[in-house]
Amino acid sequence: MRYWNDHDMGGWGYGFMAIGILLILGLLVVATVLLTRHLGRLPPQRPPDGQATPPTSPEQLLAERFARGEIDADEYRHRLDTLRSGPTGPVSG
Repeated sequence: MRYWNDHDMGGWGYGFMAIGILLILGLLVVATVLLTRHLGRLPPQRPPDGQATPPTSPEQLLAERFARGEIDADEYRHRLDTLRSGPTGPVSG
């Protein structure tokens, strides 16, 4: 007597195997993406002393540019006077 499906998986076996492989591959892809994103993050940058640095004022920035030689003394004085005099002209709004 012949047994047609004696040691064969049959149609349902192949289907379940294909679904299982797709699920495993999907989980591997998701795990890889999550791990890559987690390891790719940079830690927040902090100053060496652990305290936040205060924002630099426009006058301090201007003084730094003058100290680096980016602007000359006349331009420094002119821009400093402009900063200290405040906004001029009508304010549109």
